[in-house]
Amino acid sequence: MTKLYIHAQTLIDGISDAPKKDQLIIIEDDKIIQIEEYHEINEDVIHANVVTPGFFNCHVHILYPVGFKFDTQFSLMEKAFYAQKHCKEYLESGVTFIRVVGTEENYDLQIKEAIENHVIEGPHMYCAGKVICMTGGHGWQEGIEADGKDACLKAVRTQLKSGVDLIKMMATGGVMTKGVEPGNAQLSVEEMKVMIEEAHKAGRKTATHAQGLQGIKNALYAGIDSIEHGCFLDEECLELMKKQNTFLVPTLCAPQCIIDKGIENGVAKYAVTKTLKVKDAHVESVKKAYEKGIQIALGTDAGTPFNYHNNTAYEMELLARLNIPYMDILKIATINSARCVGVEKDYGSIEVGKQADLVCLNENPLENISNVRKINRVIQSGKIVVDNN
Repeated sequence: MTKLYIHAQTLIDGISDAPKKDQLIIIEDDKIIQIEEYHEINEDVIHANVVTPGFFNCHVHILYPVGFKFDTQFSLMEKAFYAQKHCKEYLESGVTFIRVVGTEENYDLQIKEAIENHVIEGPHMYCAGKVICMTGGHGWQEGIEADGKDACLKAVRTQLKSGVDLIKMMATGGVMTKGVEPGNAQLSVEEMKVMIEEAHKAGRKTATHAQGLQGIKNALYAGIDSIEHGCFLDEECLELMKKQNTFLVPTLCAPQCIIDKGIENGVAKYAVTKTLKVKDAHVESVKKAYEKGIQIALGTDAGTPFNYHNNTAYEMELLARLNIPYMDILKIATINSARCVGVEKDYGSIEVGKQADLVCLNENPLENISNVRKINRVIQSGKIVVDNN
């Protein structure tokens, strides 16, 4: 049995609307067992200026190296070493839980197993493995191509058999697949509906890449759990999302990083062209979703061009540009994301009985959201995994 004692001068617990002052958090093994007013104790105490729950990133591609020209090729061995690096980068940036939403050959499941077996260090993971798309649809190169309800049902059952934690499907075209348009609907309502129902029968959540309006609506009609990107949301979409408690994972980082770097830094011309078509509408859609009270979770789409795996803070900063209050952004990055993933009973907030995943910060993110970058320590499952003290 191991114990940690943490004095949080300011505690942002993920669920309260206001921070708490001078709290003592007591951790036993991997769980939080007590939270009380701080008082002197005869134990070694970690004193932290600000303590928050561990951050989530609900949209990552763990195997994709970042910072290279679009046509750079990598061997599987190279990707494996980069994946190990990415896992470390998540922890170093305060991210203790990631949802991986697309990996060739279900390799993300093997990375998750390596972390759980203490072969490498990394965040908790939920994995979608291979995405499911129509023939020639967005992500076809590394996904399962399925056409018609029977083929889609077979694809979902195949993925469930492999042990995935969620099912990821492609409702529309996307920026990164050459020859398809982000605005075009792809999988049909009927195809998605059969996949969603089968996933739900197995107790798994579903997520869809959805940028264009009709594809978003098709996914919502089918009963999807989370919309990834959601570049074009109209009032009907927002009403359906509100009614069905559908999450939005905006991934503002993805288009912003493409535009920030551009063709001159090696981003494919077709990706830049498509991004410029959707970026403004994307930002407006996120604004409307927040104002409507839609559940928003945090994801970056890490692995897309120049969208590094330690970019989670940048996503928070981009949300702040939309005048979303800092406390709400921190909830988006913690408890909201835990709900989106479906792990809120054990993760996402600092409460007695939950997993001890905490970030100790040197400065207060309620004063400036960029202070989430100023990390002192990261604690995952009761162990100090990052120590910048």
